[in-house]
Amino acid sequence: MASFKALQTDETGERFETRLIERDTSELPAGEVLIRVRYSSLNYKDALSASGNRGVTRNFPHTPGIDAAGTVAESTVADFAVGDEVIVTGYDLGMNTPGGFGQYIRVPAGWVIKRPVGLSLRESMALGTAGLTAALCIDKLEQAGLEPTDSPILVTGATGGVGSIAIALLSRLGYKVAAVTGKAEQGDYLRKLGATQIIERSALQAGTEKPLLKEQWAAAVDTVGGDILFNVVKSLQRGGSVACCGLTAGTNFQANVLPFILRGVNLLGVDSVEIPLVVKASMWDKLSVQWKLPNLDDLAQEVSLGQLPEAIERILAGQQTGRMLVRLD
Repeated sequence: MASFKALQTDETGERFETRLIERDTSELPAGEVLIRVRYSSLNYKDALSASGNRGVTRNFPHTPGIDAAGTVAESTVADFAVGDEVIVTGYDLGMNTPGGFGQYIRVPAGWVIKRPVGLSLRESMALGTAGLTAALCIDKLEQAGLEPTDSPILVTGATGGVGSIAIALLSRLGYKVAAVTGKAEQGDYLRKLGATQIIERSALQAGTEKPLLKEQWAAAVDTVGGDILFNVVKSLQRGGSVACCGLTAGTNFQANVLPFILRGVNLLGVDSVEIPLVVKASMWDKLSVQWKLPNLDDLAQEVSLGQLPEAIERILAGQQTGRMLVRLD
């Protein structure tokens, strides 16, 4: 047994409060692998969990954190030995299982992968679920036929975690990228990531009443959903595809079949949570070698556990840019 620090969200009446507490590893749920967490990351889903959103987390008190990277402290399976450096993302971690905002987690072995040789623990959490999701989006677009000669590629929610990494990855792979943002002041940041065109978000919100829009994009990574997503669908070039992975602009949109039957476009759903571990591992291998980003430090700001409550407020207010790396030591 060991005592450790964790960020915990408590329900008090109709209010939810987040505070730093001391816990003991004996209080963690059953699982084959106990991990000393070195780094985590702050995602929008973590902020929802920390604010009491029951669509993410049902029972409180709870420790959020859907990402964790650290060192195996105990293992009851042969696949992992004490001292192995490992990564856990998604599944139930940080949702209804105590997550990466604690210095220890205990999880099923089926959630854990060994750290790829080409990434440090810190780099893996600079990417985190956001990087994994961005990679899955691009992989799915390429499986649908996208090639670097096709352009431009649109990325919505461009200053967020998934959007930022998607821009950097697409640029790294030779694509020309148009970035959509409601934060005009972040133009220099987006260009540094590799965007060649900056588009004001309001331009993607116009024309929701029209059945089709002008063909513009060879493909897109959409991180926001809502009517913006369907406006992207309506403005894809013939045979183009959009990978959909987010919902910050809403879960519904006004749809019609015309873009699909007149232009043959594709709407591709991307899940990074419950996919098979082997798929996650293959994406992490890509992110550590042929898709490795040279500018990961430009994407991630680092905070401590004690600084997390303030960072959570910022992400809920839409004020976060890029990735937020959480240092557990």
